[in-house]
Amino acid sequence: MITLFETIKQLGTAVILEYLVCLPGIVILSIWLMKTSMGKNALINSVPRQNSMPLYMPFIPLFVWFGATALAITATAKLLQDLPQWQQALFYTSITCIAAIAATAVIIMLVRTYFTERIKGFGLDFKTIKKDLPAAALNLLAAWPLVLMMLAVTILLGRLLYGQDFQLQQHDELQSIVSNSQLSLRILIVVTSILIVPAFEEMLFRGLFQTIIRSFVVNPWIAIAISSALFAITHANIEHWPALFMLSACMGYSYEKSGSLFRPIIIHSLFNAISIIATLYQ
Repeated sequence: MITLFETIKQLGTAVILEYLVCLPGIVILSIWLMKTSMGKNALINSVPRQNSMPLYMPFIPLFVWFGATALAITATAKLLQDLPQWQQALFYTSITCIAAIAATAVIIMLVRTYFTERIKGFGLDFKTIKKDLPAAALNLLAAWPLVLMMLAVTILLGRLLYGQDFQLQQHDELQSIVSNSQLSLRILIVVTSILIVPAFEEMLFRGLFQTIIRSFVVNPWIAIAISSALFAITHANIEHWPALFMLSACMGYSYEKSGSLFRPIIIHSLFNAISIIATLYQ
């Protein structure tokens, strides 16, 4: 029977190189913690974004996304079952992409109706992109050790509970891009995962959910925590929830701190791009 010490040792060997790569992030995170009194003063000047959204409003694009995807997959499941696996994956990824675009259009309409300064008040001011790019990279670098820590803890607990063979399940898109070499499928997955889905999910969970929760709570960290929990549980792989929550908290902080929605979108896109590159490299 594998002891706790042996499990920790094996796990540590597996991730030690990743933690060395994360050394700059650990330094940035440490400096941030010291300057903000362990994060207590990080958002002291944060103010809620002005809007008149009803509480149920953010759920509309969420249901459009899930509903359209579920209906399309259910309606075409029997028709696609005889197709090659890569063509099925191509079709399902197309559905995800189209549904995300449709839900994003709904979000834009809601923002134009319920936000005081419309798109700009929502955080989509193209003038801020030059500042958002380097800031997003630094934020992701600082969050990377925390995300890896949550993955390491999840793997450790999984091995203790389910045995040494426990492994984190890959995301469906990552499985598809590894299992299928067709260029059309890979391009679609890259475009959907790096451009379409990050923009939609950040507009939904940061732009709408975090904003409306922030309108009712004094502490911005509460709004970040709740919207991050919603973000995590909408993803299928339960074992990824702790790491997704941590990443989401980073994106929520960047939005609350800067007021720019481009910043969490860029963080999300960079994270997905790194995940795809790392998966293909492995």
